[in-house]
Amino acid sequence: MIVSVIGDKPALAGRDRRQLSTPDRLLTDAIAEGLVRFDANGQIEGGLAERWTVTDDGTSYIFRLRPARWVNGEPVRAAQVVALLRRQLARNARNAAAPYLSAIGDVVEMTPEVIEIELARPRPDLLKLFAQPELALVRGAGGAGPLRVVGEGAHSLLLRPVEDPDRDPDDDGPTPEDDVRLIGERAARAIVRFVNKDADLVAGGTIDDWPLVLRADPAASNIRIDPAAGLFGLAFQRRDGFLADSAARAALSAALDRAALVAAVSPEWSATETLLPEQLDSLSPPTRPGWATLPREQRLGAIRARVAAWRATAGTPSVGLALPGGIGGTLLWTRLAADLYAMGIRPVRLAIDDPAADLRLVDAVAPYDSARWYLSEACVACSDEARAAIEDARLAPTLDARAATIARADAALTADASFIPLARPFRWSLVSLRLVQWQANARAWHPLNRLRRGTR
Repeated sequence: MIVSVIGDKPALAGRDRRQLSTPDRLLTDAIAEGLVRFDANGQIEGGLAERWTVTDDGTSYIFRLRPARWVNGEPVRAAQVVALLRRQLARNARNAAAPYLSAIGDVVEMTPEVIEIELARPRPDLLKLFAQPELALVRGAGGAGPLRVVGEGAHSLLLRPVEDPDRDPDDDGPTPEDDVRLIGERAARAIVRFVNKDADLVAGGTIDDWPLVLRADPAASNIRIDPAAGLFGLAFQRRDGFLADSAARAALSAALDRAALVAAVSPEWSATETLLPEQLDSLSPPTRPGWATLPREQRLGAIRARVAAWRATAGTPSVGLALPGGIGGTLLWTRLAADLYAMGIRPVRLAIDDPAADLRLVDAVAPYDSARWYLSEACVACSDEARAAIEDARLAPTLDARAATIARADAALTADASFIPLARPFRWSLVSLRLVQWQANARAWHPLNRLRRGTR
């Protein structure tokens, strides 16, 4: 099986896990899984833990480890797992998941096969965070995942399923067809490889490269779109000039034509006007901005009036947009720039990492189903009130108190208009029909051992 993933050659996650690329995440999940992991449907299944229990008050998770061996053949023991987890959860850890695991008090060894994770506050969504590759348990050159690296090329790695020592001799073991050649490459090369039937899967597709898929015109049955949950929108990076006033920021957000944006990309892409996709763990449904019930022409009139008043004293306002540099970024720029020109605002396209940007695209799949992730990721240059409410949600001692503070934070962030939600994250794959286990899911995650047939 050949899998092309968009990006550089896959590398195993090291100590710094702040920015793992998609190739790195796929490889790390395959050869160095965590206590739990995601299955083909994006649901939790056992990883190094074969089963677990949660205490009634939700402040203790107890995991029993399965019989497993590290890549060097040494048996996995609870003390080793505890040490690895503590390192990733340390206060100075650069792990991208660490900010959402601050409720963890300690990780302790109960027996050589059992560990306990103690929480200061209940967190029912903990398992989805522990399934992230950022919390995979890496030891030495690998881990104890379902696959092993058995070969290496210039841009690829050959992975092979680990033999189960307890397998019934009458059961079929792994065959050469279960091997996975994992290739990291540019989207154009990956798409051509698939269209030429030299690959079974193209993974890691985003809006950046979607126009290339349309040009290549693969069979419709091979194109899969995930119903990804997460953020796709513009985060304000500064609060000065024309954008200093929250009413001006809200008016700008109101006048963007989200329906035209998603229609220019795919009929399977969904627009949104709220920061939260659904209620999740908030006390209230997502806060709708005040302009949401107004016709777009009325919204445009409001922003044009503001721009005209500004222009009379300070000249034409300009807005710097930090967007991806690829062909998909150009598609976004075309739609957003047209809307800004229609408002009387001069748009300026900037690189995604340009510090001079007024607005920067945020395109991220949610790692777990908590409103706090959405609020924290959207709050870049937000009000002190919104920031304080988000912090209160982090420290809330009970689930009821957490739900109430999350609702307050959502309302504060919406009123502050410091983030412009546009749509759900757009994630695509090209999938051979023989990969019968591939399933679209909200995590947009497709583990390498759950593509053709299940391998431990």
